[in-house]
Amino acid sequence: MSASPSQTSGSSGDAANKNGSAAAASADDKPRLTEEEKKQNHIASEQKRRQAIREGFDRLTELVPGLQGQGRSEGLVLKRTVDYMREQLVQRQALVDRVEQAGGDVDPKFKK
Repeated sequence: MSASPSQTSGSSGDAANKNGSAAAASADDKPRLTEEEKKQNHIASEQKRRQAIREGFDRLTELVPGLQGQGRSEGLVLKRTVDYMREQLVQRQALVDRVEQAGGDVDPKFKK
């Protein structure tokens, strides 16, 4: 006699449950972090985040005219960066207008 479909799927289901339990047991075997380790990981992550922000501000001071070699106030860096970008947008629009007045075509993506 052969096994019925319900018996066959039941036995393979049991195997799947055993494998699932083995995977869960394996995950449980991993040592959990202590509160001190969690705290140290958090501190390290926060230091890394702050360092990335500092490096970003340093890059801005290298790119924005007038900020090179100055002490870095993040508020001042952001204000001057915004001012500089606005100036650049005005200059770009002036160039687009000049090209169009001279009869040239400007790709719409550059008109924004």
